[in-house]
Amino acid sequence: MPLLLLLLALLLPAAPEATPSALLGINYGRVGNNLPPTTSALQLLAGLGVGRVRLYDADPATLRSFANTGVELVVGVPDECLAAVSTPSGASSWVRSVIQPALPATKIAVLTVGNEVLTGANSSALTPSLLPAMQCIHDALVQLGLDKQVAVTTAHNLGVLATSYPPSSAYFRKDVLPVLCPILDFHARTGSPFLVNAYPYFAYAEDPAGVELEYALLEPGHGGVPDPSSGLRYPNMLVAQVDAVYHAIAAANRAAARAVEVRVSETGWPSAGDGNETGATPRNAARYNGNVMRLVGEGKGTPLRPDGALRVYMFALFNENMKPGPLSERNYGLFKPDGTPVYELSYRLPKDNATTSSGAGGTGSIAGSGGGPQNNGYYSISAPSAKANVGWWTCAAVLLMMIAF
Repeated sequence: MPLLLLLLALLLPAAPEATPSALLGINYGRVGNNLPPTTSALQLLAGLGVGRVRLYDADPATLRSFANTGVELVVGVPDECLAAVSTPSGASSWVRSVIQPALPATKIAVLTVGNEVLTGANSSALTPSLLPAMQCIHDALVQLGLDKQVAVTTAHNLGVLATSYPPSSAYFRKDVLPVLCPILDFHARTGSPFLVNAYPYFAYAEDPAGVELEYALLEPGHGGVPDPSSGLRYPNMLVAQVDAVYHAIAAANRAAARAVEVRVSETGWPSAGDGNETGATPRNAARYNGNVMRLVGEGKGTPLRPDGALRVYMFALFNENMKPGPLSERNYGLFKPDGTPVYELSYRLPKDNATTSSGAGGTGSIAGSGGGPQNNGYYSISAPSAKANVGWWTCAAVLLMMIAF
């Protein structure tokens, strides 16, 4: 049996390898009881030409599956682990037992400590542990000489914004500023990015009469929307949301604003939804995700930061049948669990988004929560929950080690 598995692995197509110019990634959530093994996911990634993947936990079997593939990973520290890794001993035990063994065969570039902690249902319980966990994990990486290789950050819902329109007027909610300001200091000091989950879909679904569908779908033919204060014109809603975050960072911490890069850790469009979920159709999902690929493939920045290319992770690789909430939550995938495409996505990714090892390049084509105050619905400040299997074993391992010591 081991020999058979080895032969099967050798027959699989090479997965794309992330290069410095490979700006597009994809979220690989696994909240489903019908999902294929990771080897099948690697085949789909190779076909798409995507060399960066975001995981929501640090499951050891999954990390091993990405070993020697060249795929660059963003690995999640689940919310349930925050308390355990918010102390130096807990963080050191977690990094040594979970992350260090996977390196260097598995290419781990970023650790995301929690997901949407400041705006989630358990924010009051988790928020006190967020920054200590980030600091302790970073310190543990420093002790092992891995801090230059692996960055530490967290992913935020756009609900951390009090207002986002126009982008130049955006600022963070006052209740999250006491936590966000030192987090911004952490990013500036360590060089890690500020991650945001941004979904123009929600702006359109909440106000289809007031939001132009073409603007929310990032259609290149749209004339754009001006920011009357800055004079900048925004060709689509996604870059407007990113620049709103940049402006909020500058309003909260001007020193950090000069050093911190904003990246989109999630964005997507559902292909199906409940009767009241306007716009959740296969055609709109295909248009949005194809336009995201096109936008990132152009290598351009935002109107406010034109010199820095926009980095984006699309949500998601598969439809996940066990996600709670409305029907749309289970229909963000590019693929069905059996590996067939949910819709035709014809945009072709540039070769440099794919691989440097085989030189083949990917085709990049497929055939076939609530916001905070002052949300006017134009730039939505809500995003879907993106929890994946939380890897309870990793938390348990840390606790057992702490007890042993």
